[in-house]
Amino acid sequence: MSALYETRLAHLELLHRGKVRDLYRIDAEHLLIVASDRLSAFDVVLPQPIPGKGEVLTRVSRFWFGRLGHLLPNQLTAISVDEVVTDPAERAQLGDRALVVRRLKPLPVEAIVRGYLIGSGWQDYQRSGAVCGIPLPAGLRQADRLPQAIFTPSTKAALGAHDENIDFDQTIALLGADLAHQVRDAALAIYTEGAAYALERGLIIADTKFEFGLDEAGRLHLIDEVLTPDSSRFWPADQYQPGSSPPSFDKQFVRDYLETLDWDKTPPGPELPQDIIDKTAAKYREAEARLTQPLQS
Repeated sequence: MSALYETRLAHLELLHRGKVRDLYRIDAEHLLIVASDRLSAFDVVLPQPIPGKGEVLTRVSRFWFGRLGHLLPNQLTAISVDEVVTDPAERAQLGDRALVVRRLKPLPVEAIVRGYLIGSGWQDYQRSGAVCGIPLPAGLRQADRLPQAIFTPSTKAALGAHDENIDFDQTIALLGADLAHQVRDAALAIYTEGAAYALERGLIIADTKFEFGLDEAGRLHLIDEVLTPDSSRFWPADQYQPGSSPPSFDKQFVRDYLETLDWDKTPPGPELPQDIIDKTAAKYREAEARLTQPLQS
């Protein structure tokens, strides 16, 4: 399978190259978003791509945008990539990695929802009995399901910097009370419905990250990516056992490998062995298959 580390589209203006996505200007109202095969871990972009990863992210996001559109408007348009990228070589380069989206104003927070006690949330709970200032019952174990999903936003850091968790009061200070409540309620609703759907297919969505934007009328939209293996922690339900960190279908697999290295988590990132690259690609493909393919009767 081919891999694409970064795009080069001569006929469109490159606006931004992020950790994973390349953004191009189509016109004043539309963008082309390309999910490359780059992989970031600990906020560092690793030197090797994961073949097919960007296509998985794009197809999974497109699936969720369609399935969850009744909860909140989103960035998708009816414009096909073929209408925008007409050069055959450039179109072939993109494969299934690109979407034409509305140009919206991104909000300066990442909307993180946690349904299970894992990762930095578990570390926070061990120290304080709370996650991002939200008190939780005593005696919870690593990977325990929370009594109810919680909203734990963070700031959006620049490339190479680290996001910082913030509490809801700080979110209100950034967004205003009305918009902060809209974001929290939308994030929890989208996670809850998406997690219930995934669980029917044997996949636990332990936590996830959403991004939101506003149109010119100030109406909230879901943007970026949705419930993908990059933005979420996926666990196989049949292997779930509270008390330890379950196996995953996401980039946590790469993080776990990187934790075994003598690396200070600053650029440049280390080279990945081929078997780690291959296994990561396979995990992304399996997550997509579980989410998007019809249930077997």
